[in-house]
Amino acid sequence: MPNAGTKANPLRVAIIGSGPAGFYVVERFFHEAELSVEIDMFDELATPFGLVRGGVAPDHQKIKSVIRVYDRNARHPNFRFYGNVRYGRDISLKDLKDHYHQVCFATGAQTDRSLGIPGESLQGSHAATEFVAWYNGHPDYRERRFDLSGETAAVIGVGNVAIDVARILCRTYEELAGTDIADHALEALRQSRIRNVYLIGRRGPAQAAFTNPEIKEMGELVDAEVKVLPEEARLDPLSKAAVEEHPDRTVNRRIEILQSYASREPAGKSRNLIIRFLLSPTEIIGDGNGKVSAIRLVKNELYAAGGGTLRPRTTDEYGTIPADIVFRSVGYRGVALPEIPFHEARGVILNEKGRVLAEEGGEPLRGLYAVGWIKRGPTGVIGTNKPDAAETVECMLEDLRAGAAIDPALPEVAAAERLIRQRRPDYVSYQDWLRLDAFETALGKEQGRPRVKLTRTEDMLAVLRAAPDEEVETAGAELRN
Repeated sequence: MPNAGTKANPLRVAIIGSGPAGFYVVERFFHEAELSVEIDMFDELATPFGLVRGGVAPDHQKIKSVIRVYDRNARHPNFRFYGNVRYGRDISLKDLKDHYHQVCFATGAQTDRSLGIPGESLQGSHAATEFVAWYNGHPDYRERRFDLSGETAAVIGVGNVAIDVARILCRTYEELAGTDIADHALEALRQSRIRNVYLIGRRGPAQAAFTNPEIKEMGELVDAEVKVLPEEARLDPLSKAAVEEHPDRTVNRRIEILQSYASREPAGKSRNLIIRFLLSPTEIIGDGNGKVSAIRLVKNELYAAGGGTLRPRTTDEYGTIPADIVFRSVGYRGVALPEIPFHEARGVILNEKGRVLAEEGGEPLRGLYAVGWIKRGPTGVIGTNKPDAAETVECMLEDLRAGAAIDPALPEVAAAERLIRQRRPDYVSYQDWLRLDAFETALGKEQGRPRVKLTRTEDMLAVLRAAPDEEVETAGAELRN
């Protein structure tokens, strides 16, 4: 195989998925000054940036500023974006092997993990991932309906996704109206009658997975009280011993914040966020008509599981809390991709340090790689993907030097573009995205918001088909109406 990576024969890399992990792969490759590389990025959505656009809460705009870094790399002359192109529908593994020396899957973790308890399928029981996608304007979820006419919501889990859901439910309309929350969600939340939100964790305050800024922010909401039971804010003996033996400033600060909520005097706000610890749901109870009405919970105690880990186990103490709607937030899970080996138990592509394996413990598949959550599971924050991507790219570069890359029959840039135009004529380029971005931010400026998101792919394509001037303005007027 001719040596790829030279000006005469550039390395051709395909990245499936356009979230942070994929863009950190792009950044790492473009830092290789002696390497000539052409990168094509594919996403089934018409818009790039993955969970930064579709997962980061709308009231956390500062976190989304990382897009500026991705944008800088996306404007590189050797980068192309093919949005609205789905792997497994529009392009196959064979297609990718025909056009690229290396293929990196960065598809994330797209579904939720189930609780495995009775009543999960009742009306009013939802995956938190669906709610997050809905209020962030994901085109596949904009038509979902969440009945917010009851008084009480329960969120199972105490990670950052769970706390995002609880916070959005507790925000006032005025707080949300200045964000880029999807218009359909803003209107539904304006009419919400939810007044009590339970956040339920199976372990104690010292083991809560949310970050300190997230939990501190809950105490600053305009019209929501944060309540923690004093007895649940106190550390159990094992947690107290662990904290004393291994001091951790972050953990100590989290405990301090939660204990301050337990002693806080009521301020007369109209909504309540009640954080409960050492409880596990055993059943979602229906009202007899197929709708959620309550959750049955069991009290847990912690025990030393070895390796310094404290794990929960159930006691014989049970209780029930009312709930008109339930959001399950106990983790994300990756989805298997056509023709790519998958570890069902872990919900990730079978891989070692990013190299896709033919089978567990087996040999790497030539030229195939994984990065991000689909590689390691849904752990860490956005920045965690940067060292993860560096590890995968190092493997890709090692294999390139060793001659262990794919030998594509049609490696030319134009050949891949012809294929995509044939399979998906309405694909969205990065230049197209810049037009959509300008359109959304212009609509947002009219309303004093960061942007007004287009939440239907057909609306995005209509904007792109319009002429740059008065026809785009006409399209905007139609969308506003």
